[in-house]
Amino acid sequence: MVKIRLRRMGAKRRPFYRLVVADARSPRDGRFIEQVGYFNPLTEAATVKIDEDKVLRWLNQGAQPSDSARILLRREGILERYAASRKSGSATVQA
Repeated sequence: MVKIRLRRMGAKRRPFYRLVVADARSPRDGRFIEQVGYFNPLTEAATVKIDEDKVLRWLNQGAQPSDSARILLRREGILERYAASRKSGSATVQA
């Protein structure tokens, strides 16, 4: 299974995270397929930069976000747009 998850980067006690698409069997900071964004919790207002097109493409292909990635995607509004596109797409197919 392919997952969208966070990969820890940075120095000791100074972490930042990359949002990556990886095989579920690979280690947390190991091999990944594609980087789709980043998250820095240490800035005054946490910095989040996500490539929405890439994330939506992977979600459409069946990638599952981890719990922490799901929180970030929901905060950025990407999961809502994904759900809306699935509803509108399925309505045209059924009609």
